Amino acid sequence: MTRTLISGARLLGDATGDLLVQDGVIAEVGSLGGTAADRHIDADGLVALPGLVDLHVHLREPGREDAETIATGSAAAASGGYTAVFAMANTSPVTDTAEAAEWILDLGRACGLTEVVPVGAVTSGLAGERLAELGLMARSRAKVRVFSDDGHCIHDARIMRRALEYIRPFGGVISQHAQDPRLADASACCHEGEVSGRLGLPGWPSIAEESIVARDVMLARHTGSRVHVAHVSSAGTVEVLRWAKAQGIAVTAEVTPHHLVLTTDLLAEYDPVYKVNPPLRPAEDVEALRAALADGTIDIVATDHAPHARHDKEHSFLDAAFGMLGLETALSVVSDVMVASGRLDWADVARIMSSRPARIGGLTGQGASLAPGSPANITLVDPDRTITVDAAASRSRSRNNPWHGRTMRGAVHTTMYRGRVSHTIDTDHATEYAQ
Repeated sequence: MTRTLISGARLLGDATGDLLVQDGVIAEVGSLGGTAADRHIDADGLVALPGLVDLHVHLREPGREDAETIATGSAAAASGGYTAVFAMANTSPVTDTAEAAEWILDLGRACGLTEVVPVGAVTSGLAGERLAELGLMARSRAKVRVFSDDGHCIHDARIMRRALEYIRPFGGVISQHAQDPRLADASACCHEGEVSGRLGLPGWPSIAEESIVARDVMLARHTGSRVHVAHVSSAGTVEVLRWAKAQGIAVTAEVTPHHLVLTTDLLAEYDPVYKVNPPLRPAEDVEALRAALADGTIDIVATDHAPHARHDKEHSFLDAAFGMLGLETALSVVSDVMVASGRLDWADVARIMSSRPARIGGLTGQGASLAPGSPANITLVDPDRTITVDAAASRSRSRNNPWHGRTMRGAVHTTMYRGRVSHTIDTDHATEYAQ
């Protein structure tokens, strides 16, 4: 029986208190000075949050272990304060069978740094032609509840309708990569506008996203099922979501850290680190996304952590792979942009980065309040710590980090997964993390 005392933490609601963790569970919360414990973590000045949950992560294994593995991605997640991540299905082979989903589950459990939850493909091989083994994946040991062809839009309305109908009985959700391929084809790589015209880059118009989202919320209403919009990037999509929620339609949405900050102007020097899908948008879209996250129109922050090996990313802009790293910096971005500005408080951060994504993904044991009896999935944040991002220091196997050199306020101090320290900057507890 191992007992860890976390003392002097700032709990949600601004009270200060102690947490006693015993055998992977929060045993007591309150004023616990003098309580016997095997380990002590001094959390004076730190904010205690339920462990962060990321609904949208690419871990690349199997198939592209040169870019990331479940082990390296789990270490990056723990460094970023995450105690659960949802691993997207666009691996090689694709996670489109129960066996593939269980294999991902088991690899994640073997790492033991964070809970790795497999996302199942909606269509076989991500081809968009016939449904994958949705029911078998849902009934497997992996208990898949989130399905996505991420990286590929489910553009066939009949396929999308059937998928929504199929997943409804077991409470599943379809996470849609909203990109009409007739409006933004595979060559599209820059927000369609003045910048794309000046740079000579194929344009990706906002309407390519907005039209699919509008269709999908109507399909969700028709089927009585749930749809989740991945990586919202435009003000127009926010308008569609706001309307759909006012109608009571079962739609949720996420925004990435990079779409909350970075703008299309960064493409001026053709740096491929800023090539992402959907593309970076103008400042007015960024402002609309921040406002929507603050007012609840956008439900959560998800990273779309997309590691790439150097030989895939370091090309001319047109030839480079889409995607950015995000796991290790997401909390700092949200702290710096949303909390420091007063648009969110730490209780809001717990909602958008822990409890709400856990509920959307049907994940039990994560996102719970830090109360006696809850699993000891805990993230301690230093709200006043200033960091300067160094891409070379990443625990990810890849280095396509758009935040390199940026200074932010607010950072993860310690991550505890099931009562065990999975990451810390406290050298007194670094040994446990290393083991």
